[in-house]
Amino acid sequence: MWWSKKAVTTLLAAFMAVAFIFPADSLAATQIQRGSVNGDVWDLQYRLQMLGYYNGKVDGIYGANTSKAVRQFQKAYGLQIDGITGPNTWGVLKKVSVNKAEMQMLAQLVYSEARGEPYEGQVAVAAVALNRVQSKNFPNTLAGVIFEPLAFTAVDDGQFWMTPNKTAYQAAWDAVRGWDPTNHSLYYFNPVTATSEWIWSRTQVKKIGKHIFAI
Repeated sequence: MWWSKKAVTTLLAAFMAVAFIFPADSLAATQIQRGSVNGDVWDLQYRLQMLGYYNGKVDGIYGANTSKAVRQFQKAYGLQIDGITGPNTWGVLKKVSVNKAEMQMLAQLVYSEARGEPYEGQVAVAAVALNRVQSKNFPNTLAGVIFEPLAFTAVDDGQFWMTPNKTAYQAAWDAVRGWDPTNHSLYYFNPVTATSEWIWSRTQVKKIGKHIFAI
């Protein structure tokens, strides 16, 4: 498929940004537990707070409250309940949550793709991105989903880099906390502007604002 020079430049910038934002994942500790004090604990607390398991201060200190939150998470997801964040717990947690940088990216996606949509429609856009992470047919990271070539118009035309407003952050937060108005949809499109026969062939789930959501 022929790409414009602008599209290629935008995608290259996006990939460079992802490499800058996400270098820490490959360096994350394989196991942290009560008594650990580092940035991985901060990330753990942030993710658990996102999911509603941790209500304490995000301070990077693995204390009793953090251990309790980990146990609750492990119980909810059928993991060994030991309060220790080892490879298995990390693997599941990173699959169902986001870190701070990913939350920023999700809010940017919401704002750039759906800032004129009703609030439910903004949450729905975030939910689609998160649903793709869970699907075997898409990249298994949020960065991979968002920056997959030609996946989102706002990335292609540069609007993705606009500064999100408070509503976009709240919509991203609600999606991460489990609100999916789309019923597990993987696609959305504007029926007024969509010209792809393929997208029209998808099973339509519901219409929210100007977007139709489909699987």
